[in-house]
Amino acid sequence: MPGRLELEFAPLGTPAKGVLVLFCEDELKFGSAARRALAPTGDLVQRAAGADRFKGKNGSALDLVAPAGLEVPRLLIVGVGKARDLKARDFVKLGGAAMGRIPAGASDVTLVADLPDGAFKPERAADMALGAQLRGYTFERYKTKRKDEEERPAKVKVKIAVARVAAAEKAFAPRAAVAGGVAIARDLVNEPANVLYPEEFARRAGGLKKLGVAVDVLDIKEMKKLGMNALLGVGQGSQHESRTVIMRWNGGKRGAAPLAFVGKGVCFDTGGISIKPAGNMEDMKGDMAGAACVVGLMHALAGRKAKVNAVGAIGLVENMPDGRAQRPGDIVTTMSGQTIEIINTDAEGRLVLSDLLHYVNKRFKPKFMIDLATLTGAIIVALGQEYAGLFANDDKLAERLVEVGNEIGERVWRMPLGPEYDKMIDSKFADMKNTGGRYGGAITAAQLLQRFVDKTPWAHLDIAGTAMGSPQTDINRSWGSGYGVRLLDGLIAEYYEK
Repeated sequence: MPGRLELEFAPLGTPAKGVLVLFCEDELKFGSAARRALAPTGDLVQRAAGADRFKGKNGSALDLVAPAGLEVPRLLIVGVGKARDLKARDFVKLGGAAMGRIPAGASDVTLVADLPDGAFKPERAADMALGAQLRGYTFERYKTKRKDEEERPAKVKVKIAVARVAAAEKAFAPRAAVAGGVAIARDLVNEPANVLYPEEFARRAGGLKKLGVAVDVLDIKEMKKLGMNALLGVGQGSQHESRTVIMRWNGGKRGAAPLAFVGKGVCFDTGGISIKPAGNMEDMKGDMAGAACVVGLMHALAGRKAKVNAVGAIGLVENMPDGRAQRPGDIVTTMSGQTIEIINTDAEGRLVLSDLLHYVNKRFKPKFMIDLATLTGAIIVALGQEYAGLFANDDKLAERLVEVGNEIGERVWRMPLGPEYDKMIDSKFADMKNTGGRYGGAITAAQLLQRFVDKTPWAHLDIAGTAMGSPQTDINRSWGSGYGVRLLDGLIAEYYEK
């Protein structure tokens, strides 16, 4: 379980020991189980709601301490608006929002999954549990003291009371695997770079073997033999050796082409010789969020026994500026044989991905490839932190990513590609240069990557604005959001397991 939550399902009517959470629609419309739970309070809720002008609108809450007639110390009523308008993502958000209202000192919480007209079907109760689990994530392993440590319990027991326990548990099982994948991705992004360097990242990815994932780690000698000079050039200035990790989940038909996911794993990015400004450089520990997502996704697929063949590939490097570091003006020959002139050593992620994309395409001949990378600050300028940038050479794959992203709340916005942008990365001395200048920076980066995928359907997700320093939402209070795990798992479940 991520965070401090111990979550279980229980039958409706289970006595609550700590905080009792009920849900209502507009105009204080409760389900039958909630009405029974409130019966001993008489008109307490109506009077309190009137005094607080609470009507059950979506996102509103009414908090009653030591409610008369109940043995619980606290009663929390959360409004959902009109239940018929709620979608699956709204129930996920509801679970997170409810947990966000729980006071820090609570150790027992009971959420009653009950609304009028049976809105809380087992799947929707499972969605709410997923939201609660995602909201419960914390990353505090390096905190030795807390001001509230005497008040805050080490674990919070959360019971979700449902009409059909077995059905809710069955529906939640795959969601729990996805939540575990998100937690892994968040952990990896949040770790400091002195702890999570390439060799250690590779070791942690190896933990997927316990779930039946085949994991192979390529060291420098093996990558040199393959000709991965672009990837290796990024990490040659670091005392930590670069690694490539290949993860394979074979849950589909034998011999069927796999789906491929490729992640940028720059464990720390100083910018290299083209060094970054000092301000906020500490955030560059999160420049491996694409790789973190791929590891989290592979965990989710294996954890829920997804009926699909999938390959995850991550390139793990550290971009440092010592005497061995590559320089502006250097030219590297990629595994594909194409050459790249280094104009700016801080445009390093595309170098890592160029070799990875070619390697995966050549070795596995996938049905499609999707890469994820905290690739450019330019995408944040364009889209802020609400959408990831989507670039694709295949309309169907792009449309599916947009649709699934909108459904689950990890949204993507399609950006253009075109031969006009190729001119911006033409080099006088090599086949291409690794940056096209200030204008269209996210586009020219994607344009470079496209040169390494041949005709294979491909999508590139620039997650610089969504994966680290991420927006705080009802289901995420972490600096590293784990963005992409739910998006890609949802894509697979919706379109590639049928």
